[in-house]
Amino acid sequence: MTRLYSLCFVAFILATSCKAPKPEETNTTGIINEAAKARLDSTLKAMVDSFKIAGVSALVVEKDKEVYFNAFGHADREAGKPFGRNTLVRIFSMTKPITGTALMQLYEKGAFQLDDPLSKYAPEFADVKVFAGMDAKGKMILKAPTRPITIRDLTRHTAGFAREEHPELGALVKEADVMNKENTLTQMAAKLAKLPLAFSPGDQWSYGVCVDVQAYLVEKLSGKPFDQYVRENILDPLGMKSTRYVPEDMTRLAAMYMKSDSALARIPDEKANVFNGKEWPLKPGGFGFTSTIDDYMRFARMLVHEGTFEGVTILKPETVKLMATNQLSDSVTERMWLPSKGPVGFGIDFAVRLRAPQNAEEKNGVVGEFFWDGAASTLFWVDPKNELTAVLFVQIFPFSNPLHKVFRDAVYGKYDGK
Repeated sequence: MTRLYSLCFVAFILATSCKAPKPEETNTTGIINEAAKARLDSTLKAMVDSFKIAGVSALVVEKDKEVYFNAFGHADREAGKPFGRNTLVRIFSMTKPITGTALMQLYEKGAFQLDDPLSKYAPEFADVKVFAGMDAKGKMILKAPTRPITIRDLTRHTAGFAREEHPELGALVKEADVMNKENTLTQMAAKLAKLPLAFSPGDQWSYGVCVDVQAYLVEKLSGKPFDQYVRENILDPLGMKSTRYVPEDMTRLAAMYMKSDSALARIPDEKANVFNGKEWPLKPGGFGFTSTIDDYMRFARMLVHEGTFEGVTILKPETVKLMATNQLSDSVTERMWLPSKGPVGFGIDFAVRLRAPQNAEEKNGVVGEFFWDGAASTLFWVDPKNELTAVLFVQIFPFSNPLHKVFRDAVYGKYDGK
């Protein structure tokens, strides 16, 4: 949702000891061999040298060994501060999988079923209507949805919530300003529930505030503020000490840059840090966290280990598998820009790869991989087949599919027709 991003501006195998070994900086005979390391170095360096980005870091762990880390360029180009392992970045929508993990912890406890109506737990959504056009007098025609919004709809972006870009509902969405950072999640939900849906639940895939409503549900079902629940049940248990809405040390937060055809311009800090510079009432589930590359890798490694990492169980294996299973039926043909991610469906807060690349233009990846990215072009994925996790950190607008394409090619090697 354009408004959402402008607010913050503009986030399988258990070791026999039940404790995943720490990464080791040793070579493997797997995906990341010496040739892959050389490709990664040259690719990341070229991103900076060609002036596409100011700075970048990448971390890959394969079969519990750290097989690649490097960083190039600057976290703050104007101050000459290098992009490094300790650099904090705004992960934007890579916050979403963390929120989904929180919600699914409550699912495991029997707090809800995925096909329960949202209104069972949030009654303000009981009487939502669907926009059905305008009458001859220019008045909106509203009808009942074909079925209620379910929690599964929230997890796969099929709830029907309207976006600012909607030709008829956009003005209403903008006026409601549901993601204003002064709103609590309860206030956000109350405002959202009064808006007409753009389509009946389940009919389309439309990215937006669904995961923020998930955060609201976490609060309702757990009885704790969303940020407190996530800190106590995910971030602290996994040792993700630097993953927070507001960094303890703002000097570690990378600058943000805007790329045009001819230049790379720094976004003023007062705009880049408008959300992360102070605590706000809004604790969104869809964006907002800052993190380090090692922190986020701990989250990714928990997922590749089917929910348990270094002796701490965050999710059950069957829950991780459910989250990494496509939840979109073929009848959902309207999918916004999701096809730009590759040949994917969508699980529970992750895109899920359904087939191998068919040509050199498609993004590389492995069937069964699940992943997501962030508005400032950050990316992570979990490759269960190869027991590989990868994290790419940059801070560049607009979102860059080409950066992700060349990074994936560097990891797996370019498509060779096989």
